Amino acid sequence: MNQTQQAYFGVVQKCKTLFIRKAQDYGTSWRILRLPSLTDQIYIKAQRIRSLEETGINKVGDSAQSEYAAIINYCVIALLLLELQAMSDSEKEMYLQTDNLEAHYDRMIHHTWSILEKKNHDYGEAWRDMRVSSLTDIILTKLLRLKQIEDNAGITIASEGPEGSYVDILNYAVFALIHLQWHQANE
Repeated sequence: MNQTQQAYFGVVQKCKTLFIRKAQDYGTSWRILRLPSLTDQIYIKAQRIRSLEETGINKVGDSAQSEYAAIINYCVIALLLLELQAMSDSEKEMYLQTDNLEAHYDRMIHHTWSILEKKNHDYGEAWRDMRVSSLTDIILTKLLRLKQIEDNAGITIASEGPEGSYVDILNYAVFALIHLQWHQANE
């Protein structure tokens, strides 16, 4: 396992643990969300991170790290909801059982990793030289694009659809957490 892969799955494992624990508390209550509502929730998290970066003031107490983890988990939920759209009601019931969530989460993460692996090859892991604040800005840009696509009823002319946006947002959030871990380890 290479260094990026190890860091990626280390970050995601912490997010998955939180996701599964919350599922034990709340079940799959998120299934009622429409994708635009989920996009808005992710946007709120990213805006809060940007506010923390710009002001340094944190009155709520949740760290940027916890907000990035929430973004990752919300993106997994969005990807799961996209899959649900094509299912019958009986298929949805089986899919949404809490016992199946860990396997679904893992499958989504392996999907996002496989895309990241290809992009890392082509871009030469340029994310390693990026600032965390730039990663936040890219997440916000992707969210604004996604909101526009949603406002256009999902119709695109020359752009990727919602799935690609959620995958990219998730991966940029993982990059940010990896950077923040490296900074903490080197302080």
